Amino acid sequence: MTKSRKSSRPSWRHYNLTTAGAVDDYLYSMLPKREDVLSEMEEYATEHDIPIVGPAVARVLQQLALMIQARTVFELGSAIGYSTIWWAQAVGDNGRVIYTDGDSKNAERARGYFARAEVSKRITLHTGDALELLSEQKEEFDIIFNDIDKDDYPRVLRLVGPRLRKGGLFITDNVLWSGRVAERNPKESSTKAILEFNRKLAGSPEFYTTIQPIRDGLAVALKR
Repeated sequence: MTKSRKSSRPSWRHYNLTTAGAVDDYLYSMLPKREDVLSEMEEYATEHDIPIVGPAVARVLQQLALMIQARTVFELGSAIGYSTIWWAQAVGDNGRVIYTDGDSKNAERARGYFARAEVSKRITLHTGDALELLSEQKEEFDIIFNDIDKDDYPRVLRLVGPRLRKGGLFITDNVLWSGRVAERNPKESSTKAILEFNRKLAGSPEFYTTIQPIRDGLAVALKR
């Protein structure tokens, strides 16, 4: 069966957003070959229009976790668990990653992927509202990763501070929103929410924040 045109272009790449086409191709060509389970997840995400961070961002996430020797990660919005696996590989056998998603079918599929990647023991799965699940946490995490519905981004900031250790990382995906953050008068509520989030995060004295112009924009905030 011939693949559709839609599925022939990986959905997790944001073509030409921050780099020219040839440069973007080069960046992805430099990535090492992924494990079979990760490659399969990339194909599934493209065919079924499931949002994942993709391998370029995933390697940045994993590198950041390794740099601060993270052992605990709370993931706000995990979908089929693609980024969860990268986190789980970084935290090691004694680490723990909390997966959250509102779709039980996503969680079941993720569970199967985790088993194949041999990281199940490092992951705790929760199905439900990610922000509610975070609000119930009493401990401080090394990393909190934010990738929920964009309209809810401003709400995340109120919850993250008390649940992130000093020197920990608050990381957020999609902060450039396919370039829509540069619109003069944005109409979409999601764009307005991301703009509000970016402004408040950048202005917060609690965090040292930069936006990395990779794929769809990655905000990396170090808790002071």
